[in-house]
Amino acid sequence: MTATYDPTDPKYFDPAALREEVDRVFDLCHGCRLCFNLCPSFPTMFGFIDANDGDASAMTDGERDQVVDECYQCKLCYVKCPYVPPHEWELDFPRLMSRVHAVRHKEGVGVKELLTDQFLSRTDALGRVSVAAAPVVNRAIGTPGSWPRRVMEKTVGLASERLLPPYAKQRFTTWFKRRGSRGAPAGRGAVSVFPTCFVEYMEPDVGRAIVEVYEHNGIACSLPKGTKCCGAPWLHSGHVEEFTKVARRNVAALAAEVRAGRDVVVAQPTCAYVVKRDYPIYAKGVDADLVASHTYDPAEYLMRRHRDAADAFSLRDEFPGRAEGSVPDAVTYHVACHLQAQNTGLRSRDLLRVAGVKCTVVQRCSGIDGTWGYRAENYELARKVAAPLGREIEAAGNAVVCGDCHLANGSILQETGTRPEHPLQLMARAYGVGTRDHAGGPP
Repeated sequence: MTATYDPTDPKYFDPAALREEVDRVFDLCHGCRLCFNLCPSFPTMFGFIDANDGDASAMTDGERDQVVDECYQCKLCYVKCPYVPPHEWELDFPRLMSRVHAVRHKEGVGVKELLTDQFLSRTDALGRVSVAAAPVVNRAIGTPGSWPRRVMEKTVGLASERLLPPYAKQRFTTWFKRRGSRGAPAGRGAVSVFPTCFVEYMEPDVGRAIVEVYEHNGIACSLPKGTKCCGAPWLHSGHVEEFTKVARRNVAALAAEVRAGRDVVVAQPTCAYVVKRDYPIYAKGVDADLVASHTYDPAEYLMRRHRDAADAFSLRDEFPGRAEGSVPDAVTYHVACHLQAQNTGLRSRDLLRVAGVKCTVVQRCSGIDGTWGYRAENYELARKVAAPLGREIEAAGNAVVCGDCHLANGSILQETGTRPEHPLQLMARAYGVGTRDHAGGPP
């Protein structure tokens, strides 16, 4: 059996060993079928195997490739699967798909795919340039189907009809450094906010809300030194060496924060998943394990401390913004896939409940999942995946929609025309500390 998900294992990049493992896993999945309704990969796989009288090994290379290409790494099959490690079958479908992409990349892919990988993965370089020229960039990319977007699709493979998030006029770290940290009372705690590329270049208001809510509750905030994008786009496209370099650099920076007495708060679920689950595999060592064990989603950290009877901390319970009508009584809350995959519970819903806000919960995939839904070849299928999400949000009937994932929120905007907010933005307003200055681009 070649069930290895460790990129340092000699068998990891062996095509023959990989083929054996793909057939083994596909056969197990076909016999179980528990994940039939999670993503396109599984019904596609089951159909191909059924057509071969239940023989997974009889699938063609093209059929196997289609199953792999339709996996968008939502991770929910791992949550649902009864055979994940430490089960003797050691089934980890998402990591098997990552292994396939890694072997493909090592064997060589086409120029167009390489260009798309580079464009989507070099988020910091693209972000720095785009923020500096935000008005021009946002005009160029802001209209789906426009000629600049069609050119982008032809050259770098970005779907021309996909609604793209605008770039901010000011980076989150620039705002933070200019305003400084206000500190916190002794014993209230301290965190290091890892903004990742989404908050840093596109949604600084989310980072501001995190800082404002945390400091309002007496938790000191700082920024880690030397971190960059979490590297998820490199990992999802099979560029193991590039991802490992990013992981090691970020682990070193974040480990220094933890050793200085600060927990790590990550503003984006995909990035938090990468730090918690992927860094310990690709950047093995004490530091990676230390960072993973001290990393939290913003709401997860607050609710963990609020509910811990042994912790003297509790959330402040005065909400002038609620009394003034700045925050509605009820909202629709979307649970991001990569938040579900962390198995931490619905902590943003619980946090909003503290402020007296009722949540209608929607648990449907947005069809973005990293960079998969941005690629031209996946656009139509991604929209089909996201359609039920749009329908459930509209059926909920709430004027305000919120969600933790910047990627999913963009898909919600495209499907419904409603721009979601981050739960911490709602909390900031409820506390009366929200100071949104429209640092981002056009709506």
